[in-house]
Formats: sequence, C-alpha cells, structure tokens
Amino acid sequence: MKYIYRFLVFIGFIMGYILEAQAQEIALQLYSLRNEMKVDPAKYHEQISEWGISALEGGGGYGMSDDAYGKLLADNNLRIIGVGADYNQLTKDLQPIIDQAKKYGAKYATCYWIPHAEGPISMEEIKIATALFNSVGQELSKEGITFLYHPHGYEFTKKDKSVPMDYMLKNSKNFAFNFDVYWVKMGGGNPLKIMQKYPGKFPMLHLKDRKKGTPGSKDGRGDVETNVVLGTGDIDIAGIIKEAKKQGTEYLSIEDESSRSVTQIPLSVAFIKKELEKN
Repeated sequence: MKYIYRFLVFIGFIMGYILEAQAQEIALQLYSLRNEMKVDPAKYHEQISEWGISALEGGGGYGMSDDAYGKLLADNNLRIIGVGADYNQLTKDLQPIIDQAKKYGAKYATCYWIPHAEGPISMEEIKIATALFNSVGQELSKEGITFLYHPHGYEFTKKDKSVPMDYMLKNSKNFAFNFDVYWVKMGGGNPLKIMQKYPGKFPMLHLKDRKKGTPGSKDGRGDVETNVVLGTGDIDIAGIIKEAKKQGTEYLSIEDESSRSVTQIPLSVAFIKKELEKN
C-alpha cells in the first residue's frame, strides 16, 4: 500500500510543478473547515475542489490511513503544500516535521505560535525565537523544505522604542513568513507597508479580512466571527494582492475561521481571482 501512497504523492509533485509556473495560486488553510471536517471530510474535500482550490495547508489526515487520505486528495485534485511545525517540537527534534512534510510532498513548514506569557511578546523572547528559526530554517532547507513563521499580532507592541516584529523581519536569514494580514492588522501593523519594506520575505500569505470597526488586539487573540469575505473589511486586501503579484508571492492562502466559512470562502476565491486578473 505504501507504493500506492508514494505514487499519489508523485502525482501531487507533478501538479505542483505545473501550477508553480502560473505565478500566484489560491490555497486554503484547512483549519478554516475544522468543524466541517469532523462531520464529513470526504464531502468537504470535494467541496474545496469545486471552489477551484487545489493547494492546501494541513496534513492531518482526519483519522484516515495514509493511503486512504492520499487517495481522497488525488481524487479531488488536491495536494498539501504546507504543514505545521510546533514551536516546542522545533526545540527537540525536527525529524517528525520533516517526515510529515515529505509524506505529502509539502514544500513549506510553518510555526504558528511562539509560547510566551499572556499578552505581547518580549524582545528577549523574539530574539530567542529568531535565532531558533534561523537554525531550523537552515536544517530544513537541506531537506528541500522552507521554514516559515506566521505572525499572530502579539509581536507589534513596542519594547524600548523597538518593535519585536521588526527585529525578526530584519534578522530572518534562513526563514521567511507565512504572513497573516489579519493578525498583523490586529496587532497594530500595516501588512501592505511591511511587505513593501521587506520584499521577498513572503512566499505565502494568509489572506483574511477584518470586519470594519473591530478593535485591535495585542495578545494574539480575537473574535473569529470578525473574519469576513475578502474585500469587504478594513484591510487593503486588493493592495496586498497587487503587491504579492509584484513580489512573486507563491501562495495566497485563504484562512476563514468564522462559522460562515463555507459560504464565505467561495466569495473570497472570486475576489482574489478578480484582483489577480487586473494588470
């Protein structure tokens, strides 16, 4: 059975090479459908394909065997392009992360959270994390995997006139960013201006718009129901997509954590496609 799974992964590689030649590609963070997948993963993988999405961040398998999940992906022309990388695991042993990425043929591994006391992160903690990420990124690159960090808003509170996120951006030598524009905005950052200031560091974006009037947050927490259809909130998603095209960002990954994700995602796909078609 392992040979069947390897064949399916190989097919995924071929699909990836073809699609990578097409500039930006719309992807989906499977966390957007975390509740639906508990009910009927087969149904919702088919739904994703019907939305015109083929690239996924995830890799959990939803309790299926490797062969069964590989077949479900292949049957729906889906492939995993990014897996998670838990911070605590990064400090111990990289092999489980490498194995997970290689199992799916995933090119990216993303850390989504740096453990720290509740509230904004300290400059010392961001320096330690940056050093770890540079070391991890160097090792993962040897395996053909690009390591990414996903900001979560707690990195934007000034410490002694310096912003922790600025330190990480300036000192990220062996890793890049899976840039969540919603959380950057929540923390008080300007995602478009940051992209323009640090071009080339954003191979993947998490596109998530914020309901107008939503207050910011310095602790990386917020109401998921403030996730709205792309282009209808207070984040300049159109400007960000335009900059992503300019910089050659590879994946525009939709993450919609709201209870309305099933109805909102196809509308967000349509918005991205419309913006990508513009000159």
